[in-house]
Amino acid sequence: MLRRSLWLALLTFLSVSAAAQERFITLASTTSTEQSGFFGYALPIFETETGIDVRVVAVGTGQALKIGEKGDADALLVHDPSGEQKFVAEGYGIDRRPVMFNDFVIVGPKSDPAKVRGLASAKEAFRQIASAKAAFVSRGDDSGTNRMELRQWKAAEIKPEGQWYRETGQGMGQSLNIAGELNAYILTDRATWANFKGKQDLEILVEGDPSLFNPYSSILVNPAKHPHVKAADAKIWHEWITSEAGQKAIESFKLDGKQVFFLPGSKPGS
Repeated sequence: MLRRSLWLALLTFLSVSAAAQERFITLASTTSTEQSGFFGYALPIFETETGIDVRVVAVGTGQALKIGEKGDADALLVHDPSGEQKFVAEGYGIDRRPVMFNDFVIVGPKSDPAKVRGLASAKEAFRQIASAKAAFVSRGDDSGTNRMELRQWKAAEIKPEGQWYRETGQGMGQSLNIAGELNAYILTDRATWANFKGKQDLEILVEGDPSLFNPYSSILVNPAKHPHVKAADAKIWHEWITSEAGQKAIESFKLDGKQVFFLPGSKPGS
């Protein structure tokens, strides 16, 4: 019995020691990078190369920035340039770097009651949707997508309100599901749309407007403000995602055989 007790104690000690030695960082990022499948593809490559586990907290960009402000993450991967610049200017983040980009698209019912199909201007499409009082689903969660949507309404000089405008407070995938159920218009990033299985009667109706450009940046949480962050391992991630190896992972991630994220300075299809 004593020998068995000693053996169990040894196993417990080894298990605790292994857990203590486990290397991981917390990355606050967006639902679009998670729900597109990008993290499921890229993180195993990084983890195999470095031995560092990346634990993703997938939320809207606004919430990700707040998590960073509190020091509850070691690094961020987000997509709202003005919010990112403010985050760094206020001393919460350091070494902001461009990582990749794609674009937003306006998705809606094939019947297209607002007659926006093929419009070159996103703000004109928003005007027509509001004028027709056609059902529109908004994430309403202060995400990068939600912030882009609100900028488009502002550019169109419209305050969206009324029964036709539905705020979900949910991530991109859940909001797309609701738009499908309501046969409604919605703004989405192209990558999540490409990976979304429940398209129902929805399709891309408006795309290609330069104002729908969607850049992503990597930012380190400032260890001077939050000394407890895992600055060294977070920097390894930060350096990797912007290195040749990380950029190769971005380029090689495809959905239905098509690249969905592109490198800074490149052109889609080039």
